[in-house]
Amino acid sequence: MEISLIQPGRNNLKYLKWSYDSIRKNQGNHEVEICVADDFSNDGTWDWCQEMMDKDPLFKAIRNEGPTRLGHTILYDTLVNEVATKDICMIYHADMYLCPGALDAIETELKDKTIISLTRIEPPLHPPGPEKILQDFGIEPEEFNENSLLQYIKERVEQFDTVPTTEGIFAPWAFYKKDFQEIGGHDPIFAPQSKEDTDIFNRFQLNGIKFIQTWEGFVYHMTCRGSRFADGAKRNPNGQVFMKNRETDEWLKQNQKSTREFLRKWGHYCKHDPLMKPIIPPKYDIGFIVKNCNDQLLTILEPWCSNIYVDEGNIRSMIDNYITLESPNTGFDLYERIRLFDDEKNNEILVTIDGNKFTQQDFQYIQQLSEILADSGEPGFHGELGNIIVEIFETMTTLENNLIICNE
Repeated sequence: MEISLIQPGRNNLKYLKWSYDSIRKNQGNHEVEICVADDFSNDGTWDWCQEMMDKDPLFKAIRNEGPTRLGHTILYDTLVNEVATKDICMIYHADMYLCPGALDAIETELKDKTIISLTRIEPPLHPPGPEKILQDFGIEPEEFNENSLLQYIKERVEQFDTVPTTEGIFAPWAFYKKDFQEIGGHDPIFAPQSKEDTDIFNRFQLNGIKFIQTWEGFVYHMTCRGSRFADGAKRNPNGQVFMKNRETDEWLKQNQKSTREFLRKWGHYCKHDPLMKPIIPPKYDIGFIVKNCNDQLLTILEPWCSNIYVDEGNIRSMIDNYITLESPNTGFDLYERIRLFDDEKNNEILVTIDGNKFTQQDFQYIQQLSEILADSGEPGFHGELGNIIVEIFETMTTLENNLIICNE
Protein backbone atom coordinates (compact mmCIF):
# COMPACT_ATOMS: atom_id res chain seq x y z
CA MET A 1 0.00 0.00 0.00
CA GLU A 2 1.14 3.53 -0.77
CA ILE A 3 -0.11 6.10 1.72
CA SER A 4 0.52 9.74 2.65
CA LEU A 5 0.45 10.65 6.35
CA ILE A 6 -0.82 14.19 6.94
CA GLN A 7 0.78 15.94 9.93
CA PRO A 8 0.40 19.66 10.67
CA GLY A 9 2.29 20.86 13.72
CA ARG A 10 3.09 23.96 15.72
CA ASN A 11 5.90 24.05 18.27
CA ASN A 12 5.81 20.30 18.87
CA LEU A 13 9.13 19.27 17.32
CA LYS A 14 9.93 16.76 20.05
CA TYR A 15 6.77 14.81 19.23
CA LEU A 16 7.21 15.09 15.47
CA LYS A 17 10.63 13.45 15.78
CA TRP A 18 9.24 10.72 18.04
CA SER A 19 6.35 10.12 15.66
CA TYR A 20 8.60 10.06 12.59
CA ASP A 21 10.86 7.44 14.13
CA SER A 22 7.88 5.19 14.90
CA ILE A 23 6.53 5.48 11.37
CA ARG A 24 9.80 4.55 9.72
CA LYS A 25 10.40 1.75 12.23
CA ASN A 26 6.94 0.16 11.93
CA GLN A 27 5.70 0.94 8.41
CA GLY A 28 6.40 -2.60 7.23
CA ASN A 29 6.49 -3.12 3.48
CA HIS A 30 4.27 -0.12 2.79
CA GLU A 31 5.48 3.01 1.00
CA VAL A 32 4.77 5.84 3.42
CA GLU A 33 5.02 9.48 2.41
CA ILE A 34 5.17 11.77 5.45
CA CYS A 35 3.71 15.23 4.79
CA VAL A 36 4.33 17.84 7.48
CA ALA A 37 3.08 21.43 7.72
CA ASP A 38 4.98 23.74 10.07
CA ASP A 39 2.45 26.27 11.32
CA PHE A 40 4.78 29.21 12.08
CA SER A 41 6.71 27.37 14.79
CA ASN A 42 9.63 28.92 16.67
CA ASP A 43 11.12 25.73 18.13
CA GLY A 44 13.29 24.70 15.18
CA THR A 45 10.60 22.65 13.42
CA TRP A 46 11.32 24.12 9.99
CA ASP A 47 15.08 23.58 10.26
CA TRP A 48 14.38 19.94 11.11
CA CYS A 49 11.92 19.65 8.19
CA GLN A 50 14.51 20.97 5.75
CA GLU A 51 17.08 18.53 7.11
CA MET A 52 14.64 15.61 6.77
CA MET A 53 13.70 16.54 3.21
CA ASP A 54 17.39 16.29 2.30
CA LYS A 55 17.70 12.88 3.99
CA ASP A 56 14.36 11.22 3.24
CA PRO A 57 12.89 11.36 -0.30
CA LEU A 58 9.47 10.41 1.09
CA PHE A 59 9.42 13.29 3.59
CA LYS A 60 7.74 16.49 2.38
CA ALA A 61 7.11 19.69 4.27
CA ILE A 62 5.67 23.17 3.85
CA ARG A 63 5.76 26.17 6.16
CA ASN A 64 3.26 28.84 7.08
CA GLU A 65 5.44 31.93 7.35
CA GLY A 66 2.93 33.64 9.67
CA PRO A 67 2.55 35.76 11.58
CA THR A 68 -1.02 34.39 11.83
CA ARG A 69 -1.46 30.74 12.71
CA LEU A 70 -3.49 28.89 10.07
CA GLY A 71 -4.38 25.87 12.20
CA HIS A 72 -4.89 22.28 11.14
CA THR A 73 -8.33 22.93 9.61
CA ILE A 74 -6.55 24.74 6.77
CA LEU A 75 -3.26 22.85 6.76
CA TYR A 76 -4.82 19.39 6.58
CA ASP A 77 -6.39 20.36 3.27
CA THR A 78 -3.28 22.08 1.95
CA LEU A 79 -1.24 18.94 2.59
CA VAL A 80 -3.85 16.60 1.08
CA ASN A 81 -4.51 18.72 -2.00
CA GLU A 82 -1.12 20.24 -2.74
CA VAL A 83 1.58 18.07 -1.15
CA ALA A 84 0.48 14.44 -0.84
CA THR A 85 1.06 12.36 -3.97
CA LYS A 86 -0.60 9.10 -2.88
CA ASP A 87 -4.22 8.12 -3.55
CA ILE A 88 -4.62 7.08 0.09
CA CYS A 89 -4.01 9.57 2.90
CA MET A 90 -4.28 9.48 6.67
CA ILE A 91 -4.94 12.35 9.06
CA TYR A 92 -2.27 11.78 11.66
CA HIS A 93 -1.21 13.69 14.79
CA ALA A 94 2.35 14.57 15.71
CA ASP A 95 1.94 12.93 19.13
CA MET A 96 1.12 9.47 17.77
CA TYR A 97 3.35 6.40 17.76
CA LEU A 98 2.55 4.08 14.85
CA CYS A 99 2.39 0.53 16.19
CA PRO A 100 3.59 -2.52 14.23
CA GLY A 101 0.95 -3.93 11.90
CA ALA A 102 -1.20 -0.79 11.91
CA LEU A 103 -0.85 -0.16 8.18
CA ASP A 104 -1.51 -3.84 7.44
CA ALA A 105 -4.83 -3.48 9.29
CA ILE A 106 -5.71 -0.41 7.24
CA GLU A 107 -4.89 -2.17 3.97
CA THR A 108 -7.09 -5.12 4.97
CA GLU A 109 -10.16 -2.99 5.64
CA LEU A 110 -9.85 -0.05 3.22
CA LYS A 111 -12.19 -0.34 0.26
CA ASP A 112 -14.03 2.12 -1.93
CA LYS A 113 -16.22 4.56 0.04
CA THR A 114 -14.72 3.61 3.42
CA ILE A 115 -12.67 5.41 6.04
CA ILE A 116 -10.57 3.38 8.47
CA SER A 117 -9.70 4.56 11.99
CA LEU A 118 -6.92 2.94 13.99
CA THR A 119 -7.61 2.20 17.64
CA ARG A 120 -5.95 4.64 20.04
CA ILE A 121 -4.12 3.49 23.14
CA GLU A 122 -3.85 6.49 25.46
CA PRO A 123 -2.63 7.38 28.92
CA PRO A 124 -5.51 8.31 31.27
CA LEU A 125 -5.56 12.04 30.55
CA HIS A 126 -9.21 12.00 29.50
CA PRO A 127 -12.29 9.98 30.53
CA PRO A 128 -12.52 6.40 29.24
CA GLY A 129 -14.62 5.45 26.25
CA PRO A 130 -15.50 2.19 24.47
CA GLU A 131 -13.72 3.34 21.31
CA LYS A 132 -10.24 3.55 22.90
CA ILE A 133 -7.91 1.76 25.30
CA LEU A 134 -6.59 3.52 28.40
CA GLN A 135 -3.14 2.22 29.28
CA ASP A 136 -0.28 4.36 30.54
CA PHE A 137 2.95 3.79 28.62
CA GLY A 138 4.21 7.32 29.19
CA ILE A 139 3.11 10.90 28.61
CA GLU A 140 6.41 12.19 27.18
CA PRO A 141 8.78 10.63 24.62
CA GLU A 142 11.55 10.50 27.22
CA GLU A 143 9.43 8.29 29.49
CA PHE A 144 7.76 6.28 26.73
CA ASN A 145 7.83 2.55 27.57
CA GLU A 146 8.02 1.15 24.07
CA ASN A 147 8.79 -2.44 25.02
CA SER A 148 5.81 -2.68 27.38
CA LEU A 149 3.52 -1.21 24.73
CA LEU A 150 4.65 -3.68 22.09
CA GLN A 151 4.23 -6.61 24.49
CA TYR A 152 0.75 -5.37 25.40
CA ILE A 153 -0.27 -5.19 21.75
CA LYS A 154 1.16 -8.64 21.01
CA GLU A 155 -0.77 -10.21 23.88
CA ARG A 156 -3.96 -8.34 22.99
CA VAL A 157 -3.89 -9.38 19.34
CA GLU A 158 -3.24 -13.00 20.31
CA GLN A 159 -6.09 -12.95 22.83
CA PHE A 160 -8.62 -11.09 20.67
CA ASP A 161 -7.74 -12.27 17.19
CA THR A 162 -11.41 -12.45 16.21
CA VAL A 163 -12.47 -9.04 17.52
CA PRO A 164 -14.86 -7.53 14.98
CA THR A 165 -14.47 -4.09 13.57
CA THR A 166 -16.77 -1.38 14.88
CA GLU A 167 -18.22 1.77 13.30
CA GLY A 168 -16.76 5.11 14.25
CA ILE A 169 -14.36 7.76 13.07
CA PHE A 170 -11.63 9.75 14.80
CA ALA A 171 -7.92 10.41 14.33
CA PRO A 172 -6.00 8.73 12.94
CA TRP A 173 -8.28 8.09 9.97
CA ALA A 174 -7.25 6.79 6.53
CA PHE A 175 -9.21 7.63 3.39
CA TYR A 176 -9.12 7.82 -0.36
CA LYS A 177 -8.14 11.31 -1.44
CA LYS A 178 -10.94 11.33 -4.01
CA ASP A 179 -13.57 10.90 -1.27
CA PHE A 180 -12.06 13.81 0.67
CA GLN A 181 -11.95 16.07 -2.36
CA GLU A 182 -15.45 15.10 -3.48
CA ILE A 183 -16.96 16.89 -0.48
CA GLY A 184 -14.52 19.79 -0.52
CA GLY A 185 -12.43 18.79 2.50
CA HIS A 186 -12.68 20.67 5.78
CA ASP A 187 -14.86 23.75 6.15
CA PRO A 188 -12.64 26.81 6.74
CA ILE A 189 -15.27 28.48 8.93
CA PHE A 190 -13.89 26.28 11.74
CA ALA A 191 -10.28 27.47 11.33
CA PRO A 192 -7.90 27.31 13.02
CA GLN A 193 -9.48 24.32 14.82
CA SER A 194 -12.36 22.83 16.82
CA LYS A 195 -15.49 21.17 15.44
CA GLU A 196 -13.94 20.85 11.96
CA ASP A 197 -13.67 17.10 12.51
CA THR A 198 -17.33 16.55 13.48
CA ASP A 199 -18.41 18.71 10.54
CA ILE A 200 -16.45 16.72 7.97
CA PHE A 201 -17.45 13.39 9.57
CA ASN A 202 -21.12 14.39 9.25
CA ARG A 203 -20.60 15.27 5.61
CA PHE A 204 -18.76 12.04 4.86
CA GLN A 205 -21.60 10.01 6.36
CA LEU A 206 -24.26 11.93 4.46
CA ASN A 207 -22.27 11.27 1.29
CA GLY A 208 -22.41 7.50 1.76
CA ILE A 209 -19.03 6.82 3.34
CA LYS A 210 -18.82 3.81 5.68
CA PHE A 211 -16.72 4.17 8.84
CA ILE A 212 -14.66 1.25 10.12
CA GLN A 213 -12.56 1.15 13.28
CA THR A 214 -10.07 -1.69 13.20
CA TRP A 215 -9.18 -3.30 16.52
CA GLU A 216 -6.10 -4.95 14.99
CA GLY A 217 -4.25 -1.72 14.19
CA PHE A 218 -3.12 0.72 16.90
CA VAL A 219 -1.43 4.00 17.66
CA TYR A 220 -0.18 5.14 21.02
CA HIS A 221 -1.55 8.65 21.41
CA MET A 222 0.00 10.92 24.03
CA THR A 223 -2.73 13.58 23.43
CA CYS A 224 -2.82 17.26 24.42
CA ARG A 225 0.24 18.31 22.42
CA GLY A 226 -1.44 21.05 20.38
CA SER A 227 -2.81 24.43 21.43
CA ARG A 228 -5.52 23.18 23.78
CA PHE A 229 -3.47 22.98 26.96
CA ALA A 230 -1.02 25.54 28.23
CA ASP A 231 1.69 23.18 29.41
CA GLY A 232 0.87 19.71 28.15
CA ALA A 233 0.30 16.76 30.41
CA LYS A 234 1.96 16.51 33.80
CA ARG A 235 1.95 14.08 36.69
CA ASN A 236 1.15 14.99 40.25
CA PRO A 237 3.26 13.68 43.16
CA ASN A 238 1.19 10.47 43.26
CA GLY A 239 2.05 9.70 39.66
CA GLN A 240 -1.41 10.48 38.33
CA VAL A 241 -1.97 12.51 35.19
CA PHE A 242 -4.29 15.49 35.39
CA MET A 243 -5.66 17.81 32.72
CA LYS A 244 -8.86 19.27 34.17
CA ASN A 245 -9.43 23.03 33.76
CA ARG A 246 -6.09 23.68 32.07
CA GLU A 247 -7.23 24.75 28.61
CA THR A 248 -5.60 27.90 27.26
CA ASP A 249 -7.66 31.07 26.86
CA GLU A 250 -6.92 30.89 23.15
CA TRP A 251 -8.39 27.39 22.87
CA LEU A 252 -11.46 28.23 24.97
CA LYS A 253 -12.23 31.28 22.84
CA GLN A 254 -11.79 29.38 19.59
CA ASN A 255 -13.88 26.46 20.83
CA GLN A 256 -16.75 28.81 21.67
CA LYS A 257 -16.49 30.43 18.23
CA SER A 258 -16.47 27.10 16.41
CA THR A 259 -19.36 25.77 18.51
CA ARG A 260 -21.51 28.73 17.48
CA GLU A 261 -20.54 28.22 13.83
CA PHE A 262 -21.45 24.53 14.09
CA LEU A 263 -24.87 25.47 15.49
CA ARG A 264 -25.49 27.95 12.67
CA LYS A 265 -24.58 25.34 10.09
CA TRP A 266 -26.19 22.19 11.52
CA GLY A 267 -28.80 23.44 14.01
CA HIS A 268 -27.62 21.18 16.86
CA TYR A 269 -24.58 20.36 18.98
CA CYS A 270 -22.03 17.74 17.88
CA LYS A 271 -23.58 14.31 18.29
CA HIS A 272 -22.24 10.76 18.03
CA ASP A 273 -22.92 7.34 19.49
CA PRO A 274 -20.66 5.75 22.15
CA LEU A 275 -18.35 4.33 19.45
CA MET A 276 -18.03 7.76 17.78
CA LYS A 277 -20.27 7.21 14.77
CA PRO A 278 -21.95 10.54 13.89
CA ILE A 279 -25.59 11.14 14.74
CA ILE A 280 -27.09 13.73 12.41
CA PRO A 281 -30.54 15.14 13.24
CA PRO A 282 -32.41 16.81 10.39
CA LYS A 283 -31.69 20.43 9.57
CA TYR A 284 -34.83 22.56 9.12
CA ASP A 285 -35.56 26.10 7.94
CA ILE A 286 -36.55 27.69 11.27
CA GLY A 287 -37.32 31.30 12.05
CA PHE A 288 -37.46 32.70 15.60
CA ILE A 289 -39.90 35.54 16.27
CA VAL A 290 -38.69 37.13 19.49
CA LYS A 291 -40.80 39.63 21.39
CA ASN A 292 -39.17 41.69 24.17
CA CYS A 293 -35.72 40.78 22.91
CA ASN A 294 -32.54 41.96 24.62
CA ASP A 295 -28.79 41.70 24.03
CA GLN A 296 -28.38 38.51 26.01
CA LEU A 297 -31.29 36.72 24.35
CA LEU A 298 -30.13 37.72 20.87
CA THR A 299 -26.67 36.35 21.63
CA ILE A 300 -28.08 33.07 22.94
CA LEU A 301 -30.70 32.43 20.26
CA GLU A 302 -29.19 33.70 17.00
CA PRO A 303 -27.04 30.61 16.20
CA TRP A 304 -29.98 28.20 16.65
CA CYS A 305 -32.12 29.33 13.69
CA SER A 306 -32.05 30.32 10.04
CA ASN A 307 -33.46 33.78 10.81
CA ILE A 308 -34.33 35.66 13.96
CA TYR A 309 -36.95 38.43 13.91
CA VAL A 310 -36.74 40.90 16.78
CA ASP A 311 -39.21 43.57 17.86
CA GLU A 312 -38.91 47.34 17.35
CA GLY A 313 -38.03 50.13 19.79
CA ASN A 314 -34.27 50.57 20.19
CA ILE A 315 -33.73 47.21 18.52
CA ARG A 316 -31.89 48.57 15.44
CA SER A 317 -29.08 49.83 17.65
CA MET A 318 -28.99 46.51 19.50
CA ILE A 319 -28.79 44.57 16.22
CA ASP A 320 -26.02 46.79 14.86
CA ASN A 321 -24.00 46.44 18.05
CA TYR A 322 -24.40 42.66 18.02
CA ILE A 323 -23.38 42.37 14.38
CA THR A 324 -20.36 44.59 14.93
CA LEU A 325 -19.16 42.40 17.79
CA GLU A 326 -20.07 38.99 16.31
CA SER A 327 -19.19 39.41 12.62
CA PRO A 328 -15.45 38.79 13.13
CA ASN A 329 -16.37 35.42 14.66
CA THR A 330 -18.53 34.02 11.87
CA GLY A 331 -18.53 33.29 8.17
CA PHE A 332 -22.32 33.73 8.02
CA ASP A 333 -24.03 36.95 6.93
CA LEU A 334 -25.61 38.26 10.13
CA TYR A 335 -27.47 41.03 8.28
CA GLU A 336 -29.24 38.26 6.39
CA ARG A 337 -29.89 36.19 9.51
CA ILE A 338 -31.16 38.95 11.83
CA ARG A 339 -34.30 40.81 10.76
CA LEU A 340 -36.88 43.15 12.18
CA PHE A 341 -40.12 41.91 13.71
CA ASP A 342 -42.36 43.13 10.86
CA ASP A 343 -40.19 41.81 8.02
CA GLU A 344 -41.68 39.16 5.74
CA LYS A 345 -41.25 35.69 7.18
CA ASN A 346 -40.67 32.91 4.65
CA ASN A 347 -39.33 30.18 6.92
CA GLU A 348 -41.07 26.80 6.80
CA ILE A 349 -41.17 26.66 10.61
CA LEU A 350 -41.72 29.63 12.92
CA VAL A 351 -41.05 29.65 16.67
CA THR A 352 -42.48 32.52 18.70
CA ILE A 353 -40.63 33.48 21.89
CA ASP A 354 -41.45 36.09 24.53
CA GLY A 355 -38.23 37.29 26.14
CA ASN A 356 -40.09 38.20 29.33
CA LYS A 357 -41.26 34.59 29.78
CA PHE A 358 -38.31 32.67 28.32
CA THR A 359 -36.93 30.07 30.77
CA GLN A 360 -34.08 27.59 30.92
CA GLN A 361 -36.57 24.83 30.14
CA ASP A 362 -37.62 26.73 27.01
CA PHE A 363 -33.97 26.92 25.95
CA GLN A 364 -33.67 23.17 26.39
CA TYR A 365 -36.59 22.78 23.96
CA ILE A 366 -34.72 25.03 21.50
CA GLN A 367 -31.61 22.84 21.79
CA GLN A 368 -33.65 19.70 21.12
CA LEU A 369 -35.91 21.23 18.48
CA SER A 370 -34.48 19.29 15.51
CA GLU A 371 -35.12 15.96 17.21
CA ILE A 372 -38.57 17.05 18.46
CA LEU A 373 -39.62 18.13 14.98
CA ALA A 374 -38.25 14.95 13.41
CA ASP A 375 -40.09 12.81 15.95
CA SER A 376 -43.49 14.47 16.12
CA GLY A 377 -43.67 17.46 13.80
CA GLU A 378 -45.81 17.56 10.65
CA PRO A 379 -47.06 20.20 8.22
CA GLY A 380 -49.92 22.20 9.69
CA PHE A 381 -48.82 21.71 13.28
CA HIS A 382 -49.47 24.57 15.73
CA GLY A 383 -48.65 24.00 19.36
CA GLU A 384 -46.70 24.98 22.44
CA LEU A 385 -43.49 23.74 24.00
CA GLY A 386 -43.34 25.36 27.40
CA ASN A 387 -43.61 29.09 26.74
CA ILE A 388 -42.67 28.92 23.07
CA ILE A 389 -45.13 28.52 20.20
CA VAL A 390 -44.21 26.34 17.20
CA GLU A 391 -45.92 26.67 13.80
CA ILE A 392 -45.15 24.37 10.88
CA PHE A 393 -46.51 25.48 7.54
CA GLU A 394 -47.00 23.46 4.36
CA THR A 395 -43.64 21.68 4.20
CA MET A 396 -40.80 20.45 6.44
CA THR A 397 -37.88 20.28 4.06
CA THR A 398 -34.76 18.68 5.51
CA LEU A 399 -31.63 20.59 4.50
CA GLU A 400 -28.71 18.57 5.87
CA ASN A 401 -27.85 17.05 2.48
CA ASN A 402 -27.28 20.59 1.19
CA LEU A 403 -24.33 20.77 3.59
CA ILE A 404 -22.34 17.86 2.15
CA ILE A 405 -20.23 19.86 -0.26
CA CYS A 406 -18.00 22.58 1.16
CA ASN A 407 -17.62 25.34 -1.42
CA GLU A 408 -15.09 27.68 0.16
